[in-house]
Amino acid sequence: MSESQRILVIDDDRKLARLIGDYLGPLGYEVSAVHTGPEGVEKGTGEQWHAIILDVMMPGMDGFTVLKEIRKKSEVPVLMLTGRGEEADRIVGLEIGADDYLPKTFSTRELLARLRAVTRRTARASAPDPDALLPELVVGQLRVNPNTHTAVLGDQPMTLTPVEYDILHALARAKGRVKSREALIEDVRDRHYDVFDRSIDVHISALRKKLGDDAKAPRYIRTIRSAGYLLCDPSTPL
Repeated sequence: MSESQRILVIDDDRKLARLIGDYLGPLGYEVSAVHTGPEGVEKGTGEQWHAIILDVMMPGMDGFTVLKEIRKKSEVPVLMLTGRGEEADRIVGLEIGADDYLPKTFSTRELLARLRAVTRRTARASAPDPDALLPELVVGQLRVNPNTHTAVLGDQPMTLTPVEYDILHALARAKGRVKSREALIEDVRDRHYDVFDRSIDVHISALRKKLGDDAKAPRYIRTIRSAGYLLCDPSTPL
C-alpha cells in the first residue's frame, strides 16, 4: 500500500482486537480498537476510516445497532464478524448496510483478502480517472455514473453501499440483458474467496427499496425465473 489505511475494530473481545491489530499493523494498516457499541458509533462516525471491522455480538448495544447508527452518517466499508455464523445474522447485517461477513473462526489470510476487497471497491469509487471517462448509463429515470460511482433517480441522488453500487452498475451495463446470480457474484466479488448466493438477493432487495420498487411487482429490477435479474425502463413494457 502506498499509504497506511486506517482500520477501526469494534469488538468487546479485547484479545481478538489485539490479534487483528498485531496481524494488520506490519502489513501497513493503522489499526485502532474500541470495545463497546457506543464507543464504536462515536469513533466510527467522528473520524475518517478506510474500513470498520465490527463484531455482531456485543453486550448492551450490539453490532447491528452500531451499524445502523454508522450508516446514518457514513458509507464506510463495514466487515462484520459473527461468532455464530448463522445465515440469518448475515442477511440482517447485509440488509442494514454491511459490505461483507466473516465468522470468528476466520483465518488471517481470509480476513486480509476480504478487507482488501471492500477497501478496493471504495478506492475505485473515490478516485476516478479523469483521462478515462466512461459514458453515463441511463435506464428510464435512473442514471448510473461509472466515473464517480454514483447513481441518481430522477433528480434525487441515491445513497448506496459499495456493493449495492456495483450490482446496480452491473445490471445497468447489461442494458436489458438478464444477469444471472452467478454473473453478479463474479462482477462484485473477488473470485478467490467464497460468497453465499443469498447475499445477492438481499442486496437486490435493498436496491429495490431505494429505487421505490414494489417488492411484489418491481418496475426497475425484475426477477426472471430460473435465469436471474433484469434492469428495466419502467416506461417500456417487456
